[in-house]
Amino acid sequence: MIRVLVVDDHAMVRAGLTSLLEASGDIMVVGQAADGSEAVALAVELRPDVVLMDLSMPGTDGVTATAAVLEELPELRVVVLTSFSDRARVTAALDAGAVGYQLKDGEPATLLAAVRAAAAGHAPLDPRVAQVLLPTKGQRAGDGLSSREEQVLRLVADGLANKQIARALGISERTVKAHLGKVFRELGVADRTSAALWARDHLV
Repeated sequence: MIRVLVVDDHAMVRAGLTSLLEASGDIMVVGQAADGSEAVALAVELRPDVVLMDLSMPGTDGVTATAAVLEELPELRVVVLTSFSDRARVTAALDAGAVGYQLKDGEPATLLAAVRAAAAGHAPLDPRVAQVLLPTKGQRAGDGLSSREEQVLRLVADGLANKQIARALGISERTVKAHLGKVFRELGVADRTSAALWARDHLV
């Protein structure tokens, strides 16, 4: 069973999501939270496999809660479920460590598939969300990389593992993962092998 924590400030939404998830047969809702701070506390207490995280909530928002909960539980899989698909919110959520981003007007079956994909170690992005992350016209892949992200990419190309990169740059392994997530999205690749190949072709 995939253990899920549902986070949304609307009771009706939480109830609907819980009914949908529990009817699947392989997903169990272990808790519900109405805001970000409650989500962090419950996640630490319940240790779910996946958190379905709303973004717009009173008090602690979903982006802040995502970063906070992953600080406590780095292996937790957070999937954002929201009505917003603008680039700024998507980027903020993914940079905070969310592995997936789904929209509330999507199909129920798509959400179930996203939860299963996240639990299996994948990164389920709604196609409309993936579209907003593509480079804008006139911008080339890699143009948006920061100097730190380029450093991480170079070390990936040299064959270093995340732990070795963290040690070499004096940062945490979780920070390395966050940088790599941004690098993958910026380059439009899905894994470190593809990123390394891109680096060897484009970085002098």
